[in-house]
Amino acid sequence: MTSTPTSVSASLRLRIGIPWRTTKEQREGERKKLNYYFEAVKNAGAEPTDIRLDQTPGQLKAQLSDLDGFVLPGSPADVEPTLYGASKHQKTNDLDENRDRTDMAVLDHAFETGKPVLAICFGCQLLNVYLKGSLVQDLRTEKPESIAHGDTDLPPGAAKGDIEHPVDFSPGTLLARLNGATAGKINSSHHQAIDRPGENLRVTARASDGTIEGVEWTGGSNWVVGVQWHPERMVGDAMSRHLFGEFVAAVRSARGSVMQKA
Repeated sequence: MTSTPTSVSASLRLRIGIPWRTTKEQREGERKKLNYYFEAVKNAGAEPTDIRLDQTPGQLKAQLSDLDGFVLPGSPADVEPTLYGASKHQKTNDLDENRDRTDMAVLDHAFETGKPVLAICFGCQLLNVYLKGSLVQDLRTEKPESIAHGDTDLPPGAAKGDIEHPVDFSPGTLLARLNGATAGKINSSHHQAIDRPGENLRVTARASDGTIEGVEWTGGSNWVVGVQWHPERMVGDAMSRHLFGEFVAAVRSARGSVMQKA
């Protein structure tokens, strides 16, 4: 049996681009939370690579063309409210123009080329805004009836860390299939959420208070899924493993279609 040359083997790897969470973390080399996404992608059988937020448009375009799929991660920053026609709420966190711009460029490229996208937390919110949807800027103040969704929702002195709560997946959706049932449990670490869903985004998961927890693109054949929770941090959870596995399988399929056309 002959072995595959290293150069050929490397060329067959599925390359997943993951933007840095913030310009500050990139500048300081703070990778702790970014690495959760890297490990989840590696465990699913693909090769993650970071996308710097300070690239020129030309540099970014060149890098994106060399990647096969994208994970848009969470962030301590919030999406720029003017992007969805709103003024900045007093509870809205610091903004990161570089992160907004980079994610928008990723989505432009992914929709144009048919490359899969898994958008998580901030990434899910940015995806919704990209598709002309809007956001709740602070659940606790704008929707006080909501259950706690993160540290910012908790009263002073409460224990910190990821909260878990039940979620209902819409029957017949990808997320319901991956979960194996319409009822599930997810972690939660956010103070903003989708308000008005973007164009061609189907709501596929909700918390008991109605907060949107998952969306799927229905406007074409592209595999584009957004989740408000953090599957990359749910180590050992079957649903999270299935989600990243399905994403990587979609990347493999999309890359195969491109190679056949070439």
